[in-house]
Amino acid sequence: MRWRFLDSGDLDGAEQMSLDAGLMDRARETGEALLRVYGWSRPTLSFGRHESVRGRFDPDVLELENVGAVRRPTGGRVLMHHHEVTYSVTAPAPEDERLKESYRRINAMLMAAIARLGVQVAAAPVSTPRRPGGAACFAEPSAGELVVDGRKLVGSAQVRERGALLQHGSILIDDDQPRIAELAAQPLTPALPAATLRACLGRSPTYDEVRDALGAALAEAEGEPSGLDADEAARFAAPHRARFSSAEWTWRI
Repeated sequence: MRWRFLDSGDLDGAEQMSLDAGLMDRARETGEALLRVYGWSRPTLSFGRHESVRGRFDPDVLELENVGAVRRPTGGRVLMHHHEVTYSVTAPAPEDERLKESYRRINAMLMAAIARLGVQVAAAPVSTPRRPGGAACFAEPSAGELVVDGRKLVGSAQVRERGALLQHGSILIDDDQPRIAELAAQPLTPALPAATLRACLGRSPTYDEVRDALGAALAEAEGEPSGLDADEAARFAAPHRARFSSAEWTWRI
């Protein structure tokens, strides 16, 4: 399978989620896989696709605090995107490939990338307890997520639809996740302190360092990828922008 690589840089939440959804369409159409790296133009809460957030967060309060809000195409719980690097993988998803197998392969690439930065991570065991209903994404690691000494460093989620998959996740440089509870209108389950690259390394790696480590790990695992033109990516994202920009979608439950 041919791999591509794309650095989208900092964009708002609706644009980033539109790109992830659109690049799933591209994977179906082309049969190619893509590793994308991106950031966020302002602090943003992202909600899981089926997560109930109405009444838990107030959109007017978020705007006053200059915090964006977007609903992901994947499941999971709320997380804060700020001092972190987000990755996404879009690829064909054969019917005979189990979700756990694709998750394991992508995690192996992430582990290799983080090792290049000087941090050794492990996959959280299957026995890891599930997060309570009111918890945020980083409150507890789910089975298979990447941890350092039991604390989550990378939060990931995967969705598979109509022969394609999207897995995306947040690699923390610093721990902004406690701010979620400060912004919530209702009490949230207290989160364990997350692992961060800064705490592990004693310094904060740059966005470029994390991006380059991800690209090098992809090249090592799959061969040197070709770049993808940003205009082509934007063309696939265009049909999805109205949904992810819509307050009706973001605050629907």
